[in-house]
Amino acid sequence: MLVFDGLDEMDLMGPFEVWSHAAKRTELELALVGLDGPVEVTGLNGLQFKAPEGLGTPDALFVPGGGWLNRAERGSWAEARRGVMTARIAELAPQLRFISSVCTGSMLLAEAGLVKGQAVTTNRNAWADLEAFGADLKKNRVVDDGDLVTAGGITAGIDLALHVVEREFSAEVADGIAATIEYTRDRDLYVSPKVATGN
Repeated sequence: MLVFDGLDEMDLMGPFEVWSHAAKRTELELALVGLDGPVEVTGLNGLQFKAPEGLGTPDALFVPGGGWLNRAERGSWAEARRGVMTARIAELAPQLRFISSVCTGSMLLAEAGLVKGQAVTTNRNAWADLEAFGADLKKNRVVDDGDLVTAGGITAGIDLALHVVEREFSAEVADGIAATIEYTRDRDLYVSPKVATGN
């Protein structure tokens, strides 16, 4: 889970909660990481926390959003303008099993050159921005295009995380986690035909 100053806290914490439970029930290994190493982060709403290690070479990657819609000085818009994070994501992408994002985290994937022709979604207020990169925009809460799994705004990250658990492990595990955190799943899900057919 890649973190940076200005991220939307809920983009991160919803999936973190789900995957923390999954890590106790499966072989999933979960880590908060900074781009260049351990980092102290201040979120969009002021929450401060630490990521204890750097990005390295993960098996899969999660990218939150925040700060895109208002073109904030910290957050996904600022990281896209800086270009270092998007270049690293682009470099890593071919080696990853999949990349997931919530809200305007998908705009960092777009800036990394990963969404053209791909079925993806983002915060509804950034749909036009995403389409400008040649994405096959889907207006579902969660969109699974195989190597990219994206979600709409903010709380949609919980449904994305539960979908990833179901996809990678089982519906039983995902539903068990949803029950544990007292969350009613929203199954507004688009799964690409290439995923459904295994191509």
